[in-house]
Amino acid sequence: MRLAIQRTAVKVNPDAKRVIARFFFNGSERAQGVIQKIMELSEQQVFDIISPILQEYSKRHRNITKVMQRHCNKLKDIFEQLDIDLNEVSNFRKLLIGSYFTHEYSIESAAFFNPSMIEDPDQSELQEGEKRMIISFRAVGEGHISSISFRRALIDKDNNIEVIGAGNYIDEAEVIRNAMYNKKLFFEKAAITQINISVLKELEDKLEDHFEYSSLRRIILDSQKLETDDLKKIEFDKMLWLADSYYEIVFSLDTDISDRVIFPISEFERKGIEDARFVKFTQDDGSFTYYATYTAYDGSLIMPKLLETTDFIDFKVRPLYGAGAQNKNLALFPRKINGKYVMMSRIDGWNNYIMYSDKINVWEKPILLQEPKFSWEFVQIGNCGSPIETEDGWLIITHGVGAMRRYVLGVSLLKLDDPSVVIGRLNEPLLIPNKDEREGYVPNVVYSCGSIIHNGKLILPYGLSDYGSSFALVELKDLLDKLKKES
Repeated sequence: MRLAIQRTAVKVNPDAKRVIARFFFNGSERAQGVIQKIMELSEQQVFDIISPILQEYSKRHRNITKVMQRHCNKLKDIFEQLDIDLNEVSNFRKLLIGSYFTHEYSIESAAFFNPSMIEDPDQSELQEGEKRMIISFRAVGEGHISSISFRRALIDKDNNIEVIGAGNYIDEAEVIRNAMYNKKLFFEKAAITQINISVLKELEDKLEDHFEYSSLRRIILDSQKLETDDLKKIEFDKMLWLADSYYEIVFSLDTDISDRVIFPISEFERKGIEDARFVKFTQDDGSFTYYATYTAYDGSLIMPKLLETTDFIDFKVRPLYGAGAQNKNLALFPRKINGKYVMMSRIDGWNNYIMYSDKINVWEKPILLQEPKFSWEFVQIGNCGSPIETEDGWLIITHGVGAMRRYVLGVSLLKLDDPSVVIGRLNEPLLIPNKDEREGYVPNVVYSCGSIIHNGKLILPYGLSDYGSSFALVELKDLLDKLKKES
C-alpha cells in the first residue's frame, strides 16, 4: 500500500512576460548592411528613432541603455571591417545600432518545471519554525532552450509554502573568463567531444601543463588562421567552444534572486542548461558552499557541469571529468563521506550509480547501485536530486519510467557511512501524476531535482508534465519506517 502524500495547492506556472534582452546577430554581411544604413542617418533622425524605443523598453528592462551599449560594442570587428572608428560615433547612434542587435527572449514562455529546493543563505528575521528557501527551476522558452531561473520561498512552522512573486526585471550576468586549465583534464574532455585528433595534438604540443584562458584562446586562433582545410577550421572552433565552457558569472548586487537567470553562454550549452540539482555542501572546515550539477546540451552532445556559489550572486562554472561524468542525473552528496566526495550518477542512461572522488570535478570508477526492479521503473531509474541526510540513512528520491513512458517518483534509503549499501527501497511509487498533473508539454510526468526536510516532513517540489511546478509533503517518520521494512 502506498504512503499518504499531501499535495499542496501552490502552483508555479510559466510567465511569458518574463523577458530578457539578448544579443541578436544574423551574420556579418547583414550586420554590415544594417550599420551602414544607420551611419547614413542624420543625428536628428537617429534621435527621433531611438527616443521612443528607449521610452518603451526602459519600462521592460532595468537598464536598457547599458544593454544596447554592450551589444553595440560586441560589433567591434564589424566596425573595423567597415573602417568606422567606434570612438567617433555619437552615444545616441551607438544606442540605435545596439537596438538593432538586441531582441527580447521570453525565458519561461513554454515551461517552468523540475524544481530544486535549497536553504537560502539569508535566514535573518524569521520566526521559530520558519525557513527561507531558494528554488531553482528549469525555465524553457522559444526553441526549447532551457535556462536556470530562481524564486524565493518561505515555509512556516506548519509547513505552509509561500512562493514569493518575481520582480519586474530579469538580469543577465556579467561573464568573466579567468579560468586556469589543467592540460591533461582539458584534453581528456576534448577527446570525449570527438574533436579531430590532429587538431588536439597540435594544440596540446603548444600548451603548458597549466594555462590560462587568454593563452589558450590566442593559440587556438593563431593555429586556425594558418589552417587551410575548412573542416579543420571548424574543429578549432569546437576547441574555442570547449574553452568557453569554463567561466564565472556575476550578477549585480541590486538584483533580487528572481531577477537572476543563468542562460546558456558557451556553444556546448547553446541548446540548454537542464535540470540543475542544488545542494548545500558542508566543507571540512564547517563552512558552506552551494553546488549544482546540471546538464549542458548543444543539440547532440551532453556535457555534465558544476555550478559553485556561496551567495547566489557570483557563480563559477566548469565541466566535470572522468568515466563517471557522463550522461545526465549527476547529484552530489551534501558532505564528504570517509574523506571522499560522493556523487550519484546514471552513466548508462537507465541505472543508478555511486562514485567516490578526492576531487569534486573528477569522477572515475562508477559503482552500480540500483537497477530497474519494479514494473513502474522498467525503462529506467535515476535520482531526483542530492541525497538528504537523516539519522536512519541517506534519503534518495528517485524517478522511475514505466509503461507509456510515465514518470513517477520513488524513494530509497542508503547506509550513512557506506552509501553503496541500500537499506530499503519503496516497492511502490511515492508520487504518481494524477489527472490534474498529467497534461503538459510532456504528458504523464512528475519529476524533481531536489527536496528538503523541514519540521518533520519531507517537502518535495516537483514538475508537472514538463510545464509547471507544485509541492507535496510526506511524514518523514512514516516514510523512514516504511523504507526500513521494504528492501
